[in-house]
Amino acid sequence: MSLDSVLLIGGAGFLGLHLIQQFHDVSPGPKIHVFDLRPLPEVLPKCFTFTADDVVFHQGDITSPADVLRAIEASKCDVIVHSASPVHGQRQEIYEKVNVEGTRNVLQVAQKAGVKALVYTSSAGVIFNGQNIENADENWPIPEVPMDGYNKTKAEAEEMVLKANSFKDGFLTVALRPAGIFGPGDRQLVPGLRQVAAMGQSKFQIGDNNNLFDWTYAGNVADAHVLAAQQILDPAKQHKIGGEVFFVTNDAPTYFWTLARAVWKQDGHIEKFNIVLQRPAAIAASYLSVFFSKLLKKEPGLTPFRVKVVCAVRYHNITKAKTVLGYYPRVSIEEGITKTLEWMDEGKK
Repeated sequence: MSLDSVLLIGGAGFLGLHLIQQFHDVSPGPKIHVFDLRPLPEVLPKCFTFTADDVVFHQGDITSPADVLRAIEASKCDVIVHSASPVHGQRQEIYEKVNVEGTRNVLQVAQKAGVKALVYTSSAGVIFNGQNIENADENWPIPEVPMDGYNKTKAEAEEMVLKANSFKDGFLTVALRPAGIFGPGDRQLVPGLRQVAAMGQSKFQIGDNNNLFDWTYAGNVADAHVLAAQQILDPAKQHKIGGEVFFVTNDAPTYFWTLARAVWKQDGHIEKFNIVLQRPAAIAASYLSVFFSKLLKKEPGLTPFRVKVVCAVRYHNITKAKTVLGYYPRVSIEEGITKTLEWMDEGKK
């Protein structure tokens, strides 16, 4: 069964733009429809070759049954790719509304409307609650106590998606768990690292940098979604994909601060020495940071959450994605950093 039409929910966002590009590159490709609360950017990064004419846009609210149904009926989509999610740092009620209520609404409407399949963008963070994660595969348990509100709601949404899978009813679902996404359009990771260097803080290091960490270029994450969307419709493969989860990474774990220094090096920031704040001292300092930030009514620069993330071992085994989906990371971390910095520099010219 061919993929003739795809509906990208959250397609105007960071990962969404990469999803448009990768579906656009498929030959012959599906008709691409985007559903989002906000329109596509008027000016796209130069790394994207698609145009607004290649996409049919549907504006609406993910929690509105009428809005979602209107987009499904207009697109006549075979598959929905649901990547809509708030970024870290939002209020808990926003996570609940989008990740939980929104996903529940999409599932209910899609099932009733006769959509064949749904690909959900989950997160590798659903298995993390501060402990070390070494070579974790899909059998790694989701902790009873989540790391934060974001990952709590992503885990809840993932569970709903997988439970909705039904070979009997002809509605198939799959969840992908990318780790450490970065690339053009990213407003958090690489821009944050650049800001650290601009503030003269690149000499400071939290932790001993002996912790391997997974990063994933956004285009590679999009590739995995395309593969899942295509193959979940294939009768010969769908029983290996429907109701399953897959970790997606660049398959190249690096020491946490290595990526940061690679970014800084490309920008010409090379420190002669590092000031290392070990994890116990950093945890103590983070609680003080939070305390005084509350008194001053400011956003804390250092939090216990950030220290735990920076100091933990977090890398995953993607054998399942490679063997079942045929996924492999086409863009290396180094090339991904270059592409991201080039995008950030576009606005300066």
